[in-house]
Amino acid sequence: MKPLPPADAMFLLMETRNQPMHVAGLNIFTPPARGGEDYLEKVEAKWRSYTKVLPPFNQRPVLRMGIWCWEEDRDFELDYHLRRLALPKPGRIRELLAIVARLHGNLLDRNRPLWETYIIEGLPGGRFAIYCKIHHALIDGVTGNKMMAQSLATDAKDNRAPLWAFEFPKRAAKPRGAAPGLIGGVINAVRAGKEILPGIGSGLWDVVRSSQAHGDEVLPLQAPPSLFNVDISASRRFAAQSYSLKRLKALGEVSGATVNDITLAICAGALRKYLLAQDALPKKPLIAMVPVSLHDATTHGNQVGMLLANLGTNVADPVKRLDGIVKSTTIAKNRLMKMSRLEKMAHSLVMMVPAAPLMITGGARKRPMFNVVISNVPGPKDTLYLNGAQLDEVYPVSIPTAYMALNITITGYGDTLGFGYTACRRSVPNLQRMLDYTDESIAELESAVYGRGKTSTTSSKPKKVPVLIKAKAVAVKKVAKPATRAKVKPTRKK
Repeated sequence: MKPLPPADAMFLLMETRNQPMHVAGLNIFTPPARGGEDYLEKVEAKWRSYTKVLPPFNQRPVLRMGIWCWEEDRDFELDYHLRRLALPKPGRIRELLAIVARLHGNLLDRNRPLWETYIIEGLPGGRFAIYCKIHHALIDGVTGNKMMAQSLATDAKDNRAPLWAFEFPKRAAKPRGAAPGLIGGVINAVRAGKEILPGIGSGLWDVVRSSQAHGDEVLPLQAPPSLFNVDISASRRFAAQSYSLKRLKALGEVSGATVNDITLAICAGALRKYLLAQDALPKKPLIAMVPVSLHDATTHGNQVGMLLANLGTNVADPVKRLDGIVKSTTIAKNRLMKMSRLEKMAHSLVMMVPAAPLMITGGARKRPMFNVVISNVPGPKDTLYLNGAQLDEVYPVSIPTAYMALNITITGYGDTLGFGYTACRRSVPNLQRMLDYTDESIAELESAVYGRGKTSTTSSKPKKVPVLIKAKAVAVKKVAKPATRAKVKPTRKK
């Protein structure tokens, strides 16, 4: 039995019926040309033969003396965790996404290891999807993305064990400076304390001086009340679309911004348009919390810091908005760079201390810590395969929380970035329009950047990846596919 680190246990403590704390991925595959009609049956049968489940997928949470611990599930049932679903013919994207939306709103059973995998068949052309959700107490987004990529193959002929039975690379050995034994444990604790205490102090100071920020610095509790900072239900909406990474890199090269800053600017433009359409744009700029991965070669689980970014949603000019974003993120990044890894974690956790009482009392509606979470998760660069089936599209499905009804997660795969909008169905109306506003925001930023005496570094703008996803109100955009794939007739509901 192993106690959970505080950062992991926090996600169990935060979970409620309306606030499931699991992350998920929706991956869409094209089966191999010679896979046969029984291809999925063979895949499922092979997966079910892997009955030896490896950590962390064989661990369930138990509460001992007020402390959450991981315990091996000795009555593990693979049939419970691996499920197969079929879409009704003709198997449109809307049926797939309706199922995923319902699955994502359901809590994971704490009496079992906290993960579920669904094989979903019936898409046109024999395509199929894998929806996998894992509790955030078990892994964070960066770890989950790496594990998914490692369990798939870069060679179509390479067949690997499924996620729960795959032997992931061992963690690197502890640094030589780590002392062994009981005395060593005390010494290491003292060393850690020297790093953690400054982080606690700086985090507290940021909260105390939140009303005294000046210039482009962003501190907690500066965010204005917004449509997104309300209580939530358990139901979900999901909208997603992919864009060429080359296209966004070109914008960054011309404007002098990083790809992360460009994605923030795109999201900011889309959020501004959405709130204007809802007649709910605050006079003050929205503030985004941007998670920062703090993983090193020896760490797993949740290793995340954060920075706050001014999204400039009160600024109409897209270039001025981008400039403001770059200034605020540069200040935050320069400050974090001066801290050690443990100091960054302590700093970020302490800055979040006011969130709990504000959420309990409802004060977060009038004085939110920030307005929206925007997370950028790196992904694999190579084309990946599952038993010969090519992975075509990768979409993250993330976590809205109380008084944070919208979460935007961006995941890389190959030469694309997938923007995923996950929101409370009741609190965020017309989420599907965010896809149109994202299109318009990119076009607007390109026009402004390239139209000011600058030229694009690419000869032509790459085509958009052919999928657009949303729950409930669904639309699908497609570009030309090879003849072996069935085309899906686009629909658009506004």
